[in-house]
Amino acid sequence: MLDGKARQLFEPALDRIAKAIVRLGIGANTVTLSAFVIGMLAAFAIALQYLLVGLILLLVSRLGDGLDGAVARQTRKTDFGGYLDIILDFAVYGSIPFAFIIMDPAQNAIAGAALILSFYINGSSFLAYAIMAERYGMKTKARGSKSLYFATGLAEATETIAVFAAFCLFPDWFPAIAWFFSAICMITVFARILQARENFRD
Repeated sequence: MLDGKARQLFEPALDRIAKAIVRLGIGANTVTLSAFVIGMLAAFAIALQYLLVGLILLLVSRLGDGLDGAVARQTRKTDFGGYLDIILDFAVYGSIPFAFIIMDPAQNAIAGAALILSFYINGSSFLAYAIMAERYGMKTKARGSKSLYFATGLAEATETIAVFAAFCLFPDWFPAIAWFFSAICMITVFARILQARENFRD
C-alpha cells in the first residue's frame, strides 16, 4: 500500500547512489546477492538476540534491495536479474519471522508459523497474478519499472519492513504483531483474488 509513496520519496537518492555503484563496475545482480547475504546476517543476529544489530542489518539489506533495481535501470535490466531479486526477497522476508521463532520458540512459534504461512499464500497470489497478467498483456508502472507485474495490496514491502522493525524494537509484542500482520496479508490475498476474478475472465 505504501510502496508507491516510498518509491517517490527514496528513488532520487537511490538513483544517485546507484550512479556511484555503476562507476565502480558493480552490477545489479551483485547488489541483489549482497542484499540477500546481509539479510541472512540480520536473521542470524536476531536469532542470537542481537536485535538492534539485526534491525540495522535488515535496513541495510532492504536498501540494497532498492539499489539493485536502480543499478539495473542505469545499466541493463535482465529477466534473470528480476527473477533472482524476487526469489531472494522472499527468502529474506521468510527468514526474519523464522529467526524470532528460533530466538524464543515458546512465545513466538505459533504466531511466527502463522505469519510465514500468510507470507507463503500472499507470495503465491502475487506471483500467480503476475503470470496471468503477462498472459493478458497487462502493464503497470504503479511500482516503477519492474521485471514482472506488481499487483498492489495492503501488505507490501514497506509495511513488511515496518513490521519487522517493530519486532526488533518490541520483541515481547511479536505474537500480537505477527497475528495482526498475518491478517493483513490474508486480506491482501482476498482482495487480489477478487481483482483476479474481475480481470482474468475468459
